[in-house]
Amino acid sequence: MKSTHQSLASATVAVLSGGCSSEREISLSSGAAVAAALRDAGDGRGPARVLEVEITASGAWRLAGEEQAAEEALARLPREVVFFLALHGGAGEDGTLQGLLAACGRRHTGSGVAASALCMTKSWTRAVLAQAGLAVAPGRTVDARAWDAHRERELAACRALSSTGLAVKPDRGGSSVATSVLESAAGLERAIEAVLAIGDRALVEARVLGSECTVGVLGGRAAARALTPVEIVPKAGRFFDYQEKYSAAGASEHCPPLSIDAATCARLRDLALRAHEAAGCCGYSRVDFIVPAAGGEPVVLEINTLPGMTARSLLPLAARDAGLSFRELCLAIVALALAGPEARP
Repeated sequence: MKSTHQSLASATVAVLSGGCSSEREISLSSGAAVAAALRDAGDGRGPARVLEVEITASGAWRLAGEEQAAEEALARLPREVVFFLALHGGAGEDGTLQGLLAACGRRHTGSGVAASALCMTKSWTRAVLAQAGLAVAPGRTVDARAWDAHRERELAACRALSSTGLAVKPDRGGSSVATSVLESAAGLERAIEAVLAIGDRALVEARVLGSECTVGVLGGRAAARALTPVEIVPKAGRFFDYQEKYSAAGASEHCPPLSIDAATCARLRDLALRAHEAAGCCGYSRVDFIVPAAGGEPVVLEINTLPGMTARSLLPLAARDAGLSFRELCLAIVALALAGPEARP
């Protein structure tokens, strides 16, 4: 632990946020919160220097008020900088940025190229988790080509997934952008078209009625741990959509959960660790579940390799229950990146 502490104390951390995805504004909020938390608090435990780097909507890197290409910005930054990735969605989370940093020999927080690409694509994640023995909802993807050529066939196949409702979401998007939860097949055609309109494939899944929970995973290979589950309770008649996630008047989140018993919480933590490992995630992640009201195994919805780090985010809430302040959580994530791949799960 001493060597890790010394590395952290002498480190320069560059917090990357922004990007061009639909989650850009949330990323900027995450980045500002992380940078503020990492800066010197007088406790002698933070990095030596914290830089803020905004990736603009056009893909330029803005450093100290100056915009330049990513390669130029990297050339200006010291080789020993560790990058804290506070990006959500798009090239910041799908492995593209991770690949650039790896190719340049730069250290960064979170998962590498393969796990980032896998978890960014929900249909790929579903396949890997199902193969690992975890429960996923019945589902299928619909792309623009199949939709244009065989719309009625695709609608029929999607309707056959469930008689109790459907969830329609972008296969690669996040923050519930363009996501619909339908109590019946009514509105299915419109929901699929809303996803295709943003240039993504539509993932259509059987709606699982129950309690939505999420579980954060934090730590290295030798000591990865799942945090206490967070139960998400949207306002009546809504699901956990963009407004429910980020509005001050949105969903309520409870850690520990209000309606999930201790045995189910323990099961969720075990499943989250299994999902994190099966997907090859590193450092930290957050795994989303539905606990079916009718009983049975919790159903995995998705894995977030760069979970939100805003005031309303769920990973910091779970960390607080484990005794970690927001600052301590950010420091722990940087320490894992500094420790290198051998310390990652």
